[in-house]
Amino acid sequence: MKVAILSCFYPFRGGVAQFNASLLEELGRTHTAKAFNFTTQYPKLLFPGKTQLVAAGDGTIKVDAEPVLSTVNPISWFKAAKAIRSWGADILILRYWMSWFAPSLGTVARHVGPGCKVVAIMDNVIPHEPHFFDKPLTRWFLKAVDGCITLSDEVASDLLRWKKDALFKVLPHPLYTHFGQKLGKEEAQRHLGLEPGGKTLLFFGLIRKYKGLDILIDAFGQLPEDYRLIVAGEPYGSFEEYQKAIDASPAKDRIHLYTNYIPDSEVKWFFSASDVTVLPYRSATQSGVNALACHFEVPMIVTDTGSLRADVEGRGTGIVVENSGPAAVRDGILKFFRSPSIMEECIKNIRQERRRLSWSGFCKELILFTESI
Repeated sequence: MKVAILSCFYPFRGGVAQFNASLLEELGRTHTAKAFNFTTQYPKLLFPGKTQLVAAGDGTIKVDAEPVLSTVNPISWFKAAKAIRSWGADILILRYWMSWFAPSLGTVARHVGPGCKVVAIMDNVIPHEPHFFDKPLTRWFLKAVDGCITLSDEVASDLLRWKKDALFKVLPHPLYTHFGQKLGKEEAQRHLGLEPGGKTLLFFGLIRKYKGLDILIDAFGQLPEDYRLIVAGEPYGSFEEYQKAIDASPAKDRIHLYTNYIPDSEVKWFFSASDVTVLPYRSATQSGVNALACHFEVPMIVTDTGSLRADVEGRGTGIVVENSGPAAVRDGILKFFRSPSIMEECIKNIRQERRRLSWSGFCKELILFTESI
């Protein structure tokens, strides 16, 4: 079977590109798979980060992908459809996480030919930071696809609100395998320029308002002096409000900032240096950080939003706090470290999750679902 994937691949950076590379590799083991890439993902004016592309030495999986689609050039939308149609794809897989992509991907989906089934992997139906045009564009996109894979029950519920007769299957986010293995805690802390020791919390990933870093900074200021916090990730927007909160915190000397995009080759050091990953999200559907933490066998403390409760509490891989208030997050952190048995039980359960959330299982279920449409 010939499977085309149209989304962002190397040299684009980030979690979606990483996911796509792993998906392509696994599908290529049993099918003929080809990557079709963006030429333009976002115009510079709409991209809040420093760059959309990987840098030398990032350690990103390099993918041989055909660049065909500019989201800002409608002529390329039809050319992309023609390229996929000419290649003879039996299945076209699209990634969808915000309505910016609806016009371009929806047009391609409508023009790849009747012999090609189109399946969208939905990270979100409506983005975390919504706009007035999200609903009409998303509905228009959903009419163009034959079926959807959602990465959580929460996204599946959103999908049914916008397309009641949608054909879909929920497949949890597989675990990444290309970031390397977990290292010794002291070795990793020294690599990051930290003195070994202490109870170490990690906030990892792109810094956006909905992810609640400000909540964690407030909570951390109420913890004893043997705690420290690592913040690792690039701000999307200004970091000024967070810096003000840190400067005003009684624990400011124990907050260690690495506020740049973390290349793939460096990810292992941050998780290896930490005892627990904290996701104090105000809102969420699912999280790729969850998959990273599981890969490195690092338990999680998360707020009760989206699918995080089911992903963490339901599988015993961490602690869920009842709300995203600083006091609740603080109490969850203290509870986690109160008894060594909590960490031991979480790591035991994470190891079971690592066996379950394989790329081979994900791809097998994806193909079975597509064949059933």
